[in-house]
Amino acid sequence: MNTTNTLPIYQVDAFAYQQFKGNPAAVCLLGEWLEDELLQNIAAENNLSETAFIVTKEGAYSIRWFTPTTEVDLCGHATMAAAHVLFEHLQYNQSKILFNSPRSGVLEVTKEANDRLTLNFPAQKIEMIPPSQKLDTALGTAVHGTYKSSDDIMIVVGSENEVRHLTPNLTALGQLPYRGIIVTAKGDTVDFVSRFFGPAVGIEEDPVTGSAHTKLIPYWAKKLGKDTLHAQQLSARGGDLYCQLQGDRVLISGRAVTYMKGEIFIR
Repeated sequence: MNTTNTLPIYQVDAFAYQQFKGNPAAVCLLGEWLEDELLQNIAAENNLSETAFIVTKEGAYSIRWFTPTTEVDLCGHATMAAAHVLFEHLQYNQSKILFNSPRSGVLEVTKEANDRLTLNFPAQKIEMIPPSQKLDTALGTAVHGTYKSSDDIMIVVGSENEVRHLTPNLTALGQLPYRGIIVTAKGDTVDFVSRFFGPAVGIEEDPVTGSAHTKLIPYWAKKLGKDTLHAQQLSARGGDLYCQLQGDRVLISGRAVTYMKGEIFIR
């Protein structure tokens, strides 16, 4: 006889002031960790850029993130979505939540008075690397600087207009040995803009990428000579991020909106 268990699941638009903007993430609440294969299957079924899984034990929250094809080390928008679910739907009554990630350590989310949620993440180091003709060709635009982190590559181009109108060769980008390709430039009306492509991990283009800003914020803070920054990600859905560099940490703020609440049936 087959038995069926149900798991609560939410879908939240993160870095958004209204539904259908920002970056949608699924948030799945667990009593204990399930097999990795099942977690991956749930994320693939959701078919969103990330699904966050949370386990609560003795008042502490553990978090992991999966794309449709793989587990990732860090995800900003899905962490914001997870905090939103705890604050708005599970009556978490303190102003700060600490998530423990087995891959990225302790991650802090604070609920501000203006309904913004602020992520406190470790800043990521980047190093300049030589230009690549293969990368220039895949992006279809002139590259002004190429930087590498542990999992992503960051490309600086000449203008916001170039970032906005990029039509890269996603097949070629997916063959590069990186989680994602961040393309960025100084903004016209904000401090900087970006887009994020991750075909190697099953995401052609991510709408708003909090983890990418752990590299972008230190770069632009140094470049512009300021620690408080306003950023926009120029995907079709779009998103605003309010950023601050604090030593070896970055603060990334935005809002989140619930789209859906449901149940997963596990047989």
